[in-house]
Amino acid sequence: MRVTWDIFCRVIDNFGDIGVTWRLAKQLQQEHDVAVRLWVDDLTSFKAINPAVDTTVPRQQVAGVEVYLWPETGVAQLAGDSAAVVIEAFACQLPQDYIALMRKRNVLWLNLEYLTAESWAAECHRLPSMQGAGLQKYFFFPGFTETTGGVLREADLLARRDAFLASNHARAEYLAELGVQQQPSERLISLFAYANTALPSFLTALSQDSQTNRLLVLPGVLQRATAAWLGEESLATGQEYRCDNLIVQVLPYIAQEKFDALLWCCDLNCVRGEDSFVRAQWAAKPFLWHIYPQDDAAHLDKLGAFLTLYSGLLGDNTQQALEGLYLAWNHGRDMTQAWQHFVVHEHALQSHARCWSAQQNKHADLATKLVHFYQDWL
Repeated sequence: MRVTWDIFCRVIDNFGDIGVTWRLAKQLQQEHDVAVRLWVDDLTSFKAINPAVDTTVPRQQVAGVEVYLWPETGVAQLAGDSAAVVIEAFACQLPQDYIALMRKRNVLWLNLEYLTAESWAAECHRLPSMQGAGLQKYFFFPGFTETTGGVLREADLLARRDAFLASNHARAEYLAELGVQQQPSERLISLFAYANTALPSFLTALSQDSQTNRLLVLPGVLQRATAAWLGEESLATGQEYRCDNLIVQVLPYIAQEKFDALLWCCDLNCVRGEDSFVRAQWAAKPFLWHIYPQDDAAHLDKLGAFLTLYSGLLGDNTQQALEGLYLAWNHGRDMTQAWQHFVVHEHALQSHARCWSAQQNKHADLATKLVHFYQDWL
C-alpha cells in the first residue's frame, strides 16, 4: 500500500509558495511512488502556473496529485484521516481539527522551512519540536550543502536542460511560441522581480549598453514600471518596444512546466523569491536574484549568506562585479556602474554558473532527502 503524504500550502506572494509545493508534490508522486494530497488556499494563483487546475471545484486530481482547496473549516472531514507524513510548508499552521486526526496515528510532522544559505540552517535542520499528545514536529531546512535538506531537482532535469541547449531547433521553436525573434547579436534577459526602485536605472543601463539587450518582462508589477520608463500607458503582450540598445517584450503567463525552458534560453535571468531562484541555478546561466524584502531587513543577511557561498571560488574582481550587481538591485540603488562591471566579467560568470550547477547536482535533492528522512524515522 502506498504511503500517503499531505502537503499544506498557503499562498503568500502569488507564486512562490505554491510553485515550490507543487514541484515537490509532483516529484514525490512521480519519482518516489508516494500518494500526495496537496492542500492549497488559493487555486487562482495555482492556475496561473498550471492551466490544468480547475478553480471551481474543491477537489481534483492534477498530474496524479490529489489537489484540495484548503477551506477555512472542515479540513478533517474532507481528509477523513491524516496522512502518514504531513508537511506544513513554510510554517503555514495546520488546522486544529486536522491535528486532532494526527493524534490518532503515528505521524511524521515536518515543518518545511524557506530556503536559506545561512549557516544556522544546518544546525537547525532535522531538529525535533515536541507538540504534546505524542506528536513531534521536525524542522526541515532546504539548503545548498550536504548537511541541509537540499533543493528541488527532478531526476531528469539536467539531462532535459542539456538536450534542449544542444538543439538549436528546440530553442528557436520555444522562443517562436512566445513571439520572440532574437537576433544572434542580442543578449537575452528575462525579468521577474518584485517592485524595485532600481528598475529605471537598470533599463537605462541596458539601453546605453554597447550590445543590444532584449528584455523579456514576465507578468507582474514591473510591467507597469517598465511602461512608465518607456513613456507608455501600458505594454501589450508580444509587442516590441525599443529605446536605443534596449528592446522590451512583455511575455504572457508561462506554465510552470515550460518556465525552465525560458531560463535555459536566456543569457541572464532576473528571478525572485525561491522557486524561480532555484530553477535559475539549474539553468546554469548567470542570474540576478531579487530576494523577498522583509521589514526588518533580515533578507539582506540571507542574501549575503548566499553570495558568500555562491561566489566563494570567484576571483576578487569577478566576485566584486557579481556582488555589486546584486547589492544595487536589492538595495534599490543606481544600476549603471554595477551593470558595466557585470558585463566585463560576464563570461567568467557564465562559466561559474555551469560549475555551480554541476557542484550542486552532487547533493541529494529535497524530495529524496525528505523520503530518506521518513524511512530513517520509521
